[in-house]
Amino acid sequence: MSIRFTTKARRGMVSLTVAAGLALGVVGCGGGDGDDKKPEASASTSDGSGSGPSAQEGQADEPLAELRGSDGLLLQITSAQRDAGGFVTVNGILKNDGAKSVVVPAALSGNETEIVRNGRSLGGATLVDSKGKKRYYVLRDTDGRPLTTAGFSTIKTGESLSVFMQFPAPPTDASEVTFQLPTFASGTIQISG
Repeated sequence: MSIRFTTKARRGMVSLTVAAGLALGVVGCGGGDGDDKKPEASASTSDGSGSGPSAQEGQADEPLAELRGSDGLLLQITSAQRDAGGFVTVNGILKNDGAKSVVVPAALSGNETEIVRNGRSLGGATLVDSKGKKRYYVLRDTDGRPLTTAGFSTIKTGESLSVFMQFPAPPTDASEVTFQLPTFASGTIQISG
């Protein structure tokens, strides 16, 4: 069975094919060029003398506090930011500086039944306002889960884990507080915001 196209039909098919090819070429080239330029621009921004990466590198080089724990664990507090919602978010990096893999101590979760039953976390962390003579515990959601990094158990040698903890905000005049986490040394940190 043979299909015969008239000259007019052939021209229409050729025109349609060319139009489709041009459309795909434009979309492909436009998307590819745009995508290629965006990473280059961000890469050049990262490699350049922009203030954004320098500030991040400065934070990594100079944490608010560096606290040593058991078995070579190290906690670097990188920020403590007050939020308009009435809480403080503490961010950090939990790192294994030891010579072997470490099972993260269960004590970091604290000893409150409600938090412990929700698995391993940093729920045992507290902020102490010495001036106001108050201790602030990690916030919890309506199911009793702590508002902190959870679900980790082992950290290999040299491995790092980004962590966070949220606390009720101390009064605005209490910008300096003591951060405490079971099995770690205590450290004074500045709350910003």
